[in-house]
Amino acid sequence: MKNISYSAAHAAYLRKNRTRGILVNVARVGILALFLGLWELCAQFEIIDPFITSSPSRVIKTIGELYEGGNLFYHIGITLMETLTGFAIAVIVGYGVAVLLYMSDSVRKIFEPYIVVLNSLPKIALGPLIIIWMGTGYTAIIFMTVLVAIIVCIMNTLTGFLSVDKTMLTLMRAMGASKRATLVKLIIPASLPTLINTLKVAVGLSWIGSIMGEYIVSRAGLGYLIVYGGQVFKLDLVMTATIILCVLAGGMYGIIAFIESRLTK
Repeated sequence: MKNISYSAAHAAYLRKNRTRGILVNVARVGILALFLGLWELCAQFEIIDPFITSSPSRVIKTIGELYEGGNLFYHIGITLMETLTGFAIAVIVGYGVAVLLYMSDSVRKIFEPYIVVLNSLPKIALGPLIIIWMGTGYTAIIFMTVLVAIIVCIMNTLTGFLSVDKTMLTLMRAMGASKRATLVKLIIPASLPTLINTLKVAVGLSWIGSIMGEYIVSRAGLGYLIVYGGQVFKLDLVMTATIILCVLAGGMYGIIAFIESRLTK
């Protein structure tokens, strides 16, 4: 690696940025630790009813019971598979559709109202139809995940394409670039931040879609545990599955954020 020398002012700026980053991470961990500590104390002293709200210690105990029964990673694996599959399909297909809509103004103007209407449609209302169309297996849940996430992927990506600097577009046209060349050389690279933001939004929507699908039709998965726990009043199981979902969603978001930090460099 090359030795890089910085001016005193720039070095001070870098130190300030590193210090700010450390403080942000410490604050994040501190807020989480404070929340968990207060939750546990309130449950132990029965300020809140632990049967209804559970507690961190009861959640840990429930995780141990699921692990000992061989069910923990089984349910996590199923929900993770459904979510990741739906996420990948929604992002890839959504990006492709956005490219097609950008390439043709007429096609975009024809289909944009329909896309907006589909986005406003309550997806849960299609649950019975999805069961009839797709059956009661994983396919129905993955389809629900795609249905929830794909419209936002299309609209956000298309908005990023259309928001590229008009001066740059004019320059490309003046140089005789075709629309395809403009897309490849300018639009796609310039809209990379929008793509990253779309991925971040799609992460949350994919988890929502998979859990909605498991609410409607499932025999396994974290959504199934939440539904089952609510039916038999095992609220520790409900809270445990919910917290595991938060951890998995946070981890998936963290991967996207890491990719963003690598790409921006």
